[in-house]
Amino acid sequence: MTFAEEYLFPLRDEAYAAFSAKLIPNIDPSSIIGVRSPDLRRLAKTLAASPDRQAFLESLPHRYLEENTLHAFLLSQEKDVPKLTDALRRFLPYVDNWATCDSLNPRVFQKCPLQCRDFAYEAMRDPHPYTVRFGIALLMRYFLDDRFSMEYPSAVAEIRSEEYYVNMMIAWYFATALAKQYDQILPFVTRRRLSPWCHNKTISKAIESYRLTSEQKEELKRYRIKTT
Repeated sequence: MTFAEEYLFPLRDEAYAAFSAKLIPNIDPSSIIGVRSPDLRRLAKTLAASPDRQAFLESLPHRYLEENTLHAFLLSQEKDVPKLTDALRRFLPYVDNWATCDSLNPRVFQKCPLQCRDFAYEAMRDPHPYTVRFGIALLMRYFLDDRFSMEYPSAVAEIRSEEYYVNMMIAWYFATALAKQYDQILPFVTRRRLSPWCHNKTISKAIESYRLTSEQKEELKRYRIKTT
């Protein structure tokens, strides 16, 4: 019996599999079992102390979306930073969708800002789009509040990509940054530091945010770039 047959198929919801296929259109629908995230999180907790955990983490590449997302949840539990970064380097090249990428949220990085920053920069230099997306996500999660520095948005602004899910993360990063550090981030908009698509998407996402004031949203609207 395979890992998926033992642990994942008993949790299958076929209607949810069809729903997930619509949300993640760039992967083969046959690779989606249909297991909801809360069930995967519970399974990750169950496997945390199981001998099956390490064997599963070493069994790359996985066949199913849920195996990859479970892998992300298990890595998110890791408390040893060197082990985590090694495991991330092994796993990230196999991440092929935004949902798995965004499920990867190692909380230990909160306590290790220098290692987190260095890994984020390493990831953003990688040619693999979801590795880049993950690197930007680290800066968004952990470096927009008390650890904020202008070097971080400057690094994200330098990224140029043809990948939709990289550009969406760039826009998400800057919209979040506007909500948290409006005065410092606004010049990235006024001086058009981003690609036109990321620029306009940043403004759209910021306008949708409840964390910006009406005045800030009206100001941002004036900086939309007209595209043909």
